[in-house]
Amino acid sequence: MENRIYLCIDLKSFYASVECVERGLDPLKTNLAVADPERSEKTICLAISPSMKALGIKNRCRVFQIPKDVKYIMAPPRMKLYIEYAADIYAIYLKYVAKEDIHVYSIDEAFLDVTNYLSLYQLNAKELALQIMADIMKSKGITATAGIGTNLYLAKIALDITAKHVSDNIGYLDEEQYCKTLWNHKPLTDFWRVGAGTVRRLASMGILTMGDIAHAEEESLYQMFGVDAELLIDHAWGRESTTMEDIKAYRPKNSSMSSGQVLSRDYTFEECRLIVKEMTDALCLDMAEQGLVTQSLSLMVGYSNALAMKPAGGTTTMTVCTNSYRIIVPYVMKLYERIVQKDKPIRRLSVTCNSICDEAYEQYDLFTDYAEVERDRKLQKAALEIKRRFGKNALVRGMDLQEAGTTIERNRQIGGHKSGE
Repeated sequence: MENRIYLCIDLKSFYASVECVERGLDPLKTNLAVADPERSEKTICLAISPSMKALGIKNRCRVFQIPKDVKYIMAPPRMKLYIEYAADIYAIYLKYVAKEDIHVYSIDEAFLDVTNYLSLYQLNAKELALQIMADIMKSKGITATAGIGTNLYLAKIALDITAKHVSDNIGYLDEEQYCKTLWNHKPLTDFWRVGAGTVRRLASMGILTMGDIAHAEEESLYQMFGVDAELLIDHAWGRESTTMEDIKAYRPKNSSMSSGQVLSRDYTFEECRLIVKEMTDALCLDMAEQGLVTQSLSLMVGYSNALAMKPAGGTTTMTVCTNSYRIIVPYVMKLYERIVQKDKPIRRLSVTCNSICDEAYEQYDLFTDYAEVERDRKLQKAALEIKRRFGKNALVRGMDLQEAGTTIERNRQIGGHKSGE
């Protein structure tokens, strides 16, 4: 296999850094937490600045977990602003690398295959990483860190572990260095895709480090983890066969579209009926906008945290393949009636459109009123155009105005958090 060189670039405490830059403050020296002050002290901080992390405060902590003697700025989330910053930084990557060689892993992290660019720029990987990081700092005021690896996994580990212990914020790993320097590293949860549950299962076998995994009896690992053992073993040796080309070529066998939310309080069965209708309506519009249809929907309803009950879940299959709200809602509501306990308070739910496909595959049964379906389609297109031009809340259904409704507030959010508009 041809040797390749990858960069994994992370934007340090991204949301908090953006808020500091917007205020003309140094992100590395300012105590700032991104959290919604309108929510309770139990709300999670989306990000805290590096200076707060240096005080031992954990990222993604809850507001009440910040020590009372620590003075800090609480910045309400502005998701639209963060997306704009991320888009500008992606444009910086494009100055150096073609889009085919960039994989955006998250809003603040991206992989770059720089193999074919080093000779072009007459730079080594570290020099190129430094140049990109300096460009991000100059253009947006955001500090970046980077991992350099001979495969995607090593680039990620070089970022997550190695880069934290060097002054220039750049880590480098090849397979030999990985085995030499990280086989005894603890905790194992520092490694990508190794969670607390995996660590507990490994510990039950007397396996505590990556070196232990590399030298463990493979058969026992397969008995414990099944096919996942193969990835665990490869990563213990610093191996990763997936390339940027593989990522770009990947197409899922089945596609779905879902909407979920955690409610601000416990809802009754009747109140939640409205929320399910709202979420189904939003999904129908999303499918119509993208020219997609579905024949199967799933519903998950989680009860109040105080009950510690297993969520209710189920799937319904329609006799038609459509994105029509008028047709889909009765199926979803019948499913809701069937699976949910009426006397239990509800706190979270999600609706999923399964196996979505192109509108070319839209089909109806003998009982479908085609004229009515066509009217629905025209209404959907008109609604989408109004929302595109004047905002999502420019046109809402009457049900959305009810006290228990959440659509209007959710339309002001991105990813469940305030957009900042």
